[in-house]
Amino acid sequence: MALRSFSDYRVLIVPGLHNSGPEHWQSRWQRLYPQFERVEQDDWNEPDLATWSARLDQVRRQDARPTLIVAHSFGCLTTAHSLARDPQGVAGVLLVGPADPDKFGVAKALPQKRLPCPGILIASQTDPWMTAEHAAQWARRWNCKYIDGGALGHINAESRLGDWVYGQAQLQTLFDLAQSDKRHRQAA
Repeated sequence: MALRSFSDYRVLIVPGLHNSGPEHWQSRWQRLYPQFERVEQDDWNEPDLATWSARLDQVRRQDARPTLIVAHSFGCLTTAHSLARDPQGVAGVLLVGPADPDKFGVAKALPQKRLPCPGILIASQTDPWMTAEHAAQWARRWNCKYIDGGALGHINAESRLGDWVYGQAQLQTLFDLAQSDKRHRQAA
């Protein structure tokens, strides 16, 4: 699947705990789309919400283009936390296989209301890091489109998704939602 041009947008890849290895769909997408940028953390083995969010904030400020964020696992929590502090420039978020904030003791630090941009949250029925029911609750709270991804585990390299064409289609949907939201805001 070839994504339509994102030339006016910046796409940031925000991995979770332990980063995303070479067979993870996020890494594969970066090989397919070299213009996508990865947010690097100093310590991938110690997920610290404030530290990871500060790094995402820093990377976001480096480019004025509207940004689409593609996050996985703890990266989803990092993204939501960053947006709550400063939504400037983020046009949309694709949150895939979010980690349960209760497992990390950070639920109270996350936004408890709609995110300031369009969002899609994809969860798995067999994710060991967050139940589908809990993921659906967070999607409703954040006003994200919720997608039940089926039995995909943690939607990572172990899920053997390859280039995950379905996920790419959801990124294209997010792009379309961001474009529509941009037109709506300009007309208002």
